Parts: sequence; C-alpha cells; structure tokens
Amino acid sequence: MNRAPARLVPMPVLMLAAVLAGCAANVPPAPPSALQVPATWRSANIDTAAATVASTPIDTGWWQSYGDPALSALVGRALEHNGEVRIAQARVAEYRARMALAQSAQQPVLNADGGPARARALNATGAPRTANAVVAQFQAAYEIDVWGRLQQQTDAAQASYLAEQAGRDAVALSIAATVAAGYLNLRGLDAQLELARATVQVRERSRDLARRQFDVGYSSKLEWLQAQSEFLAASEQVPQLQRQVAEQENALAVLAGGNPGPITRGMALADLAPPPVGAGLPSDLLQRRPDMARAARTVQASMAQLAATRDQLLPAFRLTVQGGLQSSTLHALLSDPTQLWKLAGGVAAPLFDGGRVQAQTDAAAFARDQALIAYENTARAAFADTDNALGAISRLREQLAVNEERRAQAAETLRIARNRYRNGYAPYLEELDAQRTLYAVDVARLQLQARLLVATVDLYRALGGGWGT
Repeated sequence: MNRAPARLVPMPVLMLAAVLAGCAANVPPAPPSALQVPATWRSANIDTAAATVASTPIDTGWWQSYGDPALSALVGRALEHNGEVRIAQARVAEYRARMALAQSAQQPVLNADGGPARARALNATGAPRTANAVVAQFQAAYEIDVWGRLQQQTDAAQASYLAEQAGRDAVALSIAATVAAGYLNLRGLDAQLELARATVQVRERSRDLARRQFDVGYSSKLEWLQAQSEFLAASEQVPQLQRQVAEQENALAVLAGGNPGPITRGMALADLAPPPVGAGLPSDLLQRRPDMARAARTVQASMAQLAATRDQLLPAFRLTVQGGLQSSTLHALLSDPTQLWKLAGGVAAPLFDGGRVQAQTDAAAFARDQALIAYENTARAAFADTDNALGAISRLREQLAVNEERRAQAAETLRIARNRYRNGYAPYLEELDAQRTLYAVDVARLQLQARLLVATVDLYRALGGGWGT
C-alpha cells in the first residue's frame, strides 16, 4: 500500500507560530472553588403548601399576593419614582453605551478632510515657487481581529451590561421588599395604636369606677390612685405610637420617591394573611436571584477582559486606504481633478514595554479572582437569607400558636379578677395585674402577626421574587 509522503511544515512557519504563541502574557491560575451547595435547609420541617421553586417561574408582581391594593399601588409608585431605582436604570443606559463603544472598535473607521492651501517653496533649480492646492481626501482604517482581542473586549462590555441589568433588578427587588415590609410594619403599628386607644377607654372606665367607689367609701384612695396611674400609663402609649406611625409613613413616602407625608391604607392587619410558603432546592437560588445573576455576569466580564488584556502583546494587523482629489483651483477640483490613492497594510507589535502588559494581565487576573470569590460570597448569603426567612416563618407560627393560648388564659384571668373585685372578694390590684397581662399579650400578638408577614417578604426577597402556587 502506497502512502502519500508526509508534508513537512516549513521551518519559518513553525518558528513564527512559536514566537506568536509566546507573545501573550502569562495568566495566573484561578483560585479553586470553595462553594458547597447545601442539600437541604435547616428548617426542613416547615409545612410547605406551594410547589417547589424550580417548578414555577419568578412572579415579578409577588407583592400582589397579599391582596392589598394600597400595598400594590405603593410598591408600584416606588419602583417608578424611587431614586435608587432611577440611578440603577441610568447605570444600565451607561453600560449600554459602553457596550456600543466596544463594538465600534470592530468596525472600520472612516475620515474625510479637505481644504485649500497656498505654499511657497524651492523647486528643483533652487528658485522659489508659489503654488495653490485644493485637496479633498478620505481615509479608511480597519484592524483585523486575528486573535479575537477586540471580540473579547466586546464580550466583556456585553457581560458588564448584562450585569448592570441584573443589578437594576436587584435594586428593584430590594426596594419592593423594603416598601412591602415597611407597609406591613405600618399596619402593625396602626393595629397597636388602635389597641392602645381602646385600652385607654377601658382604663378610663376603671378609673371612674374606682373614683366612685372611693367617694362612697367602698374602696381606699390607694386603689383609686392605682387606677389613675394605669390610665395615665395607657394614655402615654398613644402619642408614642403616633410618633412611630408618622415616622414610618415618612420613610415609606421617601422610598416611594415623594416628600414625607401620609400613606394611604388598605386592608387591616387582621385581614392580611401571609401567602403559602414554597420551598425549593438551594441550587435554584443561583438562577433566580438577580444579585447572583449580576455576580455571574461580573465573572464573565472579568474573564473576557483578562483574555483581551493578555493578548495585547500579540501583533495587530491593520489595513488602511487613502484616496482623494487634488487640483490647483476649486473649479478644476470639481471638473477635472487629479485622483490620488494609497493602499497599505501594517503589522504592529510591542517589542519591549517594561512589563506593562504583564502587570495589566496580573491585575486583570486578580480582578477575576475577586469576582469569583464575590460570586461564592453572594451564593452563601443567598442560602443564609433563605434559611433565615424559612426559619423565621416556622418559629413565628409557633409563637403565634402559643400566644393564642396565653391570650385565652389572660382573658379568663381578667374576667375572674374583675368579678372578684366587684363582689368585694379581692383588691383592685388583682384586676389591675390581669389587665396589664392581657394588654401585653395583645400587643405581642399584633407584633407577631406583623413580623410573620414581614418574614414572608424576606423570603420573597431571598428567593429573588415570588414562587407561585
């Protein structure tokens, strides 16, 4: 069997390939990944009534699941007018322009110039000669992206642009969650203020009863003073809660992009029910959270920029074309000009730069390492946020169940103490203690209800949006 003779690659070609391969700067290796994705959440015993995160798309209007039109309107206004969201949108526009700038480097450059000139110079015989010239010319230049350096710069700019888009989504998610949590806290304060005012009325009736009994000699002045003190203590809570409500309203108004002022209310705290909780695999967070998407895009941008920086030592190939018209007068330029042209190609490569490109490559490599580590840190924070939110929901539900039992006992204790006092079997101090206990339990219940609602908002934030049902 005859074999075709092997074709030898010419030695100059091999030498040129070896030289060019050695022109690129050395790239330090990336650090090994230390991220470990947890298999389950610590709060694995949570009663989940929704599908897994992986089975449903992100609900971009998750705040509507609370069923409060006032809350939905407030979040919508914040997403439209909040200053941080507007800054994030401007950054997206900025990086879109940067991406267009990087893409323009892969396009040819065209320039044109022209104008009249008059010069006096010596001719070949040494005699002075004055000449006029009218020139119109253009130049075109194009760099052939042999090594893909320009494409790497474009890829880096595009990845940075996509990272800013994800950053804008992260800011929007944070603002929406902050506004929703603030509104739910406001409704909790409203409920506490309503309870405080009702308690003041109850304490006022108890004080009046104690005063009448003291006036007729049925009870001592001590009991009347105790009732008066308890009335004043309850009255003191009202302005304190009013101040907290006003401060919360002002914070929400500023978040919504307006001036401090009142906030429109919707459903009462008792009518706001937390949506059912869905649980998904921890790895799903890496695809759902916008801050994770931003961290991943930043890694891509850093790697592309590193590749472009590394290849700066490779030769650059450029084509240039020049053409134009020239004559001694403008009339001749328009009617019968002399045509001029030039076509050239060039190769430019740095021979010695004092280690500048290698230093730039090292800096780009360390920037890549920072992006990789930041991605891992963001992932760990995502896992912790979700686990904390799930744990808070579970424990708050348990606290509410215990609180319901406490309230039933406190209410029964107050009923017995009130009957014993009015029938003369016990001092007023027993009823007073029972009133304090019931009030404390009611305040705790309202706080727990608000905190449970806010915990579901935290879970929305941790999961990167809604989880669907």
